[in-house]
Amino acid sequence: MITSEKQNLSFLDIVGICDNVHLHRDTEGVLHDTSYNSEILVPLYLLESPDSPVIGLLRPVIVEQLKLENEKSRENGLQELWALRLDPSKYTTLRNGIPGPSVSFRDWLNTPTKRTAAMKELCERWRDTGLFPGVCGPKKWRAELYPVYCDPFGVHDHPLIAGHEDGLNFAFEMERSACALFGIVTYGVHMSIYDEVEQDDGQRRLRVWVPTRALTKPTFPGYLDNTVAGGIPSGMSVFESLVKECMEEASIEPEVIRKHTRAVGSISYFFRTSTGWLQPEIEYVYDIFIPPGVDPSPFIPRPLDGEVESFEFVTHDRLLQQLRSALFKPNCGLVIIDLFIRLGYITPDNEPDFMKIINRLHGNFDYGNW
Repeated sequence: MITSEKQNLSFLDIVGICDNVHLHRDTEGVLHDTSYNSEILVPLYLLESPDSPVIGLLRPVIVEQLKLENEKSRENGLQELWALRLDPSKYTTLRNGIPGPSVSFRDWLNTPTKRTAAMKELCERWRDTGLFPGVCGPKKWRAELYPVYCDPFGVHDHPLIAGHEDGLNFAFEMERSACALFGIVTYGVHMSIYDEVEQDDGQRRLRVWVPTRALTKPTFPGYLDNTVAGGIPSGMSVFESLVKECMEEASIEPEVIRKHTRAVGSISYFFRTSTGWLQPEIEYVYDIFIPPGVDPSPFIPRPLDGEVESFEFVTHDRLLQQLRSALFKPNCGLVIIDLFIRLGYITPDNEPDFMKIINRLHGNFDYGNW
């Protein structure tokens, strides 16, 4: 069992590395991130109506860029994309009754198809002009569409036929790398393949398959990861995304995943990158427990698509050492902590911050305050 003795980072420290955004709305209705120089954040609404859903949060640099985008549209005789309600003397009323600045798509962008097309042109132009090279520049571009939902905690639906989009939670889709520019909630799947070995003293000890991320990865190269992890592309279900990632990243056959995988919950956190970009994320969590006394070969991951340098079957104590040394990609460290909790290695009796950790692993981004 894990003891309360702390080596390097505590479990709560590890959670805090990933869940590091703290929102506060001041008396004038302006939203701030108190953990990042109290930077002002402006809610991004889907449409101009004050009861329209909020789909993201914008940093000041993005708000200024959207002003310039509207100016360019007017100069070129095009319709503006953005409704900017920023003047303190003309604040609109937000959904929670508190006045405050906001931005939204213009109402003429009233379908997912129109919004998708507008964001495609915008993001590709920003890529090609090098506007935000560290986020969506050519070296960061993923060429993968992510879904944006009216309700980030709602159903993951998708129009089967373009133009037949009424009544869906699906709002539009956009380039994966650019989501952080708009503070859009994104989604992923994470899976741990593990076994438990009984020691001579009768105690169980965990072993987990842990990959090292390729040095060519655009984010967190060389860090440790969960056995399989990846984003959920637009139009693909959560579980089918996992099946795809297992084959592409770890050479694990679909029939093995379909037979042995268990859905065990989710984690959610609000991460601000080292350069200040906003990434609220929900990760759906899965396990494969390697049954004792069976041929383990179908469960052994092997690199395939170049995103993983190697896999190692990491023992319990080494896993703890790696975790406390912040060697895991931040959100993957959270999945490992969640695994320890679910298997009974972290408990209310041996971890003084147990409830704080539990609550932080399942946050809601303070979404009601957006």
